[in-house]
Amino acid sequence: PLPGKVSILHRVSGVGLFLCLPLLLWLFGASVASPEGFAGVKAIAGMFLVKVILAGLIWAFMHHFCAGIRFLLLDLHVGIEKEAANKSAGMVLGVSLPLTAILIWGVLL
Repeated sequence: PLPGKVSILHRVSGVGLFLCLPLLLWLFGASVASPEGFAGVKAIAGMFLVKVILAGLIWAFMHHFCAGIRFLLLDLHVGIEKEAANKSAGMVLGVSLPLTAILIWGVLL
């Protein structure tokens, strides 16, 4: 069922964000250290494979954020009925995917 898939994707996105955090922190640190570091990070971020990885991380963040709000509401016993849970799971995907597209368009392109 869709709520189960959203739950699994929430876990996968959380693990992916956690594992890539050192890389992101290194990139951020290098970009603010000096103008040369910024130029180097900009060159790295311009590579196709890096753009794909960053796009995946943007999706992971948006999905994890939206699903996290859903799970907080479920913890408060809001939308725990089967039909409401299915709708909220669909809303997570319906909101996180367009937000991901907007951020990718604004950041990576």
